[in-house]
Amino acid sequence: MKKLAGKKKADTLAIDLTPMLDVVFILLIFFVVTATFLSETSISAASSENNENQPPPQEEDDKKNILFEIGQNDEIILNGNPRPLIQTQVRSNIDQLKAENPDASVIIQPHITSKVTTLVMVMDAARQAGMANISIVEPR
Repeated sequence: MKKLAGKKKADTLAIDLTPMLDVVFILLIFFVVTATFLSETSISAASSENNENQPPPQEEDDKKNILFEIGQNDEIILNGNPRPLIQTQVRSNIDQLKAENPDASVIIQPHITSKVTTLVMVMDAARQAGMANISIVEPR
């Protein structure tokens, strides 16, 4: 008789996991549904393995684009001009080139050893000048 009573107590002590699983599935559905409505902006970075043999585009698109090259010593070169710019000249040059071609976009090509602060400074100057399309090209 004692054995039967012991089994009965063991059965009543079992935890029912069904409500917890219901809550987990409801949370899962909630996060999946909300995640589909989030749109993240990102920069598409292609690996250097795929693009080693492709030269940078230098056709008629360069006339529409404003190309900034950041050298290894953080010198800023505008559209291939051999004379580097001073950081204070970046914004005025962007304003001038934007006035000539309002549809232009800014392309920044940093050197692999250049500082990120220089890249951010050029990007900030372009944003302050009202440029909407700013692209960063693979470092050389």
